[in-house]
Parts: sequence; C-alpha cells; structure tokens
Amino acid sequence: MTILSIAVNNPLIDGRQSERAMLVRRGVQVLLNEMRLAVLPELALANGRRADLVGLSEKGEIWIIEIKSSIEDFRVDRKWPDYRAYCDRLFFATHPDVPLDIFPEDCGLLLSDGYGAHLLREAPEHKLPPATRKAVTLDFSRIAAQRLMMAEWAIRSPTRD
Repeated sequence: MTILSIAVNNPLIDGRQSERAMLVRRGVQVLLNEMRLAVLPELALANGRRADLVGLSEKGEIWIIEIKSSIEDFRVDRKWPDYRAYCDRLFFATHPDVPLDIFPEDCGLLLSDGYGAHLLREAPEHKLPPATRKAVTLDFSRIAAQRLMMAEWAIRSPTRD
C-alpha cells in the first residue's frame, strides 16, 4: 500500500523542484533504498538550510545528497558547502544531460535516470562529532515519524456529514 503519493497536495513537493530534479530524486531514492539506507527528502538542518535528500545507513552514517538538474542550478547554488557539517558523506546527484566534470572531486557523485541511479564516485568520509550525529539522527527520526503520521491522517481523515 502506498502511504504517501506524489500528488498536487503533497507537502514534500513545494513547487520549487523542477520535474527533472524530481526524476533525479526518485532515481537516487531507489538506489539508496537498494543500498539499505533510510531516505528522507527535504530535511531542514540546524543551520537553516534544507538538504534535498538525507540518507541514514544501518550503522548510523549520515549522507546528504544535493540534487543539481542543470549547469546553471550548480553555478548559482553556493550553499552546498554548508551541508558538510551535518553529514559523514556529501554527494551530488544529477542526470545524464549535465556534464559531470562541473562537480567537485571532494564530493561523491550519483547519476540518476529517474528509475534508478549509479554511484559514480564515492564520497570521502568526514565523521561527524557525536553530538551533531545525535542531533541529526533525532531530527531525521522525528521528522520521518511526523510525516508518516500526517500521511496516515491524510488517507484516513474522517468524513464530515
């Protein structure tokens, strides 16, 4: 049973993401799920930034994936270095129409076609301090639980006579 659909009224799709970015996101989510990471889109971080995707591994490792749907999208966005303080590994994800050489070598790289993705370059590990790991993990779990509850309420909302 689908719990949360990608519908017009879905709060996780606020209209800022292009159709191309949503395809990249979906493919990366498929890959991360196959890699046994729990994945949460659009997670607000303590610094006020919002990560496109956050993955949590079985060992508690935190990945942030920044989606870039075009060269211009990458050029105008200078906030991505701020994500390093909240993850063990930082990745970029894109699609085949974007040249891969624009992405920094010190970040991982994922290539998505909307149906899946390929890990082209592993991200270097930079371990989080324990307090930061705990805070991000708690935020991840609390937001995931809230979203699940809201999705359940949306599906099972009582009808009024």
